[in-house]
Amino acid sequence: MFFDIFLSFFSFLILVIFVLVGVAFFTLLERKILGYIQNRKGPNSVSFLGFLQPFSDAIKLFSSENIFPLKSNFIPYYFSPVFNLFLSLIIWMVIPYFSNIYIYSLGLMFFLCCASLNVYSIMIAGWSSNSNYSMLGGLRSVAQTISYEVSLFLILLSFIILSGSYFLIDFYYFQFFCWYIFLFFPLCLCLFSSLLADTNRTPFDFAEGESELVSGFNVEYSSGGFILIFLSEYSMILFMSLFSCIVFLGCDVFSFMFYIKMIFVSFLFVWVRGTLPRFRYDKLMYLAWKCYLPLSLNYLIFFIGFKLLIISMFL
Repeated sequence: MFFDIFLSFFSFLILVIFVLVGVAFFTLLERKILGYIQNRKGPNSVSFLGFLQPFSDAIKLFSSENIFPLKSNFIPYYFSPVFNLFLSLIIWMVIPYFSNIYIYSLGLMFFLCCASLNVYSIMIAGWSSNSNYSMLGGLRSVAQTISYEVSLFLILLSFIILSGSYFLIDFYYFQFFCWYIFLFFPLCLCLFSSLLADTNRTPFDFAEGESELVSGFNVEYSSGGFILIFLSEYSMILFMSLFSCIVFLGCDVFSFMFYIKMIFVSFLFVWVRGTLPRFRYDKLMYLAWKCYLPLSLNYLIFFIGFKLLIISMFL
């Protein structure tokens, strides 16, 4: 039993290390893509083609002075970035590896619970800083994330009803011959844009609206606290890219092409950031409650009827 516990802990430690290294190189990829979109080079001075630029940025951030606001609520202010990073790393345990270390039949339920908890760390970070700007960014983030999580959960519930399980490996079996993106293309587009809104990415980045909120809920964070929030955001982007591939692009995690698809979805996240302007806030809420919610509800009712029809045919 102790060997199993040690093996599980060691495998999770390796997973965390590789996720953080992947986050480092994803930031480099993002800066390169945005550079070429904006007709400039991007980072290219540090080592060969700027490969060591993320690590030099991390050293610069960790070596800068850590400032604590005098009137902040220190304990929630200090621990909310840690909790945010913890949630964004522990959510990686739902990946359906066939080694049976962390795999379990309620993986999608665990994902939905962690995605719901993620908003609390942002809200507490904005409130505990005791700053009007960070409080406004936290309120925007709470309203936006709760709005888009409703449609995200309903879309995932449609796929859960279709596959009949919360087990992510069942997505591998059901998409062995045909991917879901070919069968339900509009629903997959809604899922992708809901994931964009759930990770606070452009054009839905109202929690970090730099032009009007001075960086939003993390305005009072510096050095270690800022880099923990940064790492949690980008690890969630990588996980959402992986999750998109699992749900509607096939789920063969031992195939090399699976990770090519994951890099392509991550590239879509960056491409959207480089091309689309930020939404107006009322348009954002209009899109969530008057477009995505009715569409996802209609699809859910359709899937329930489709499943009942199949069951009645076989009975």
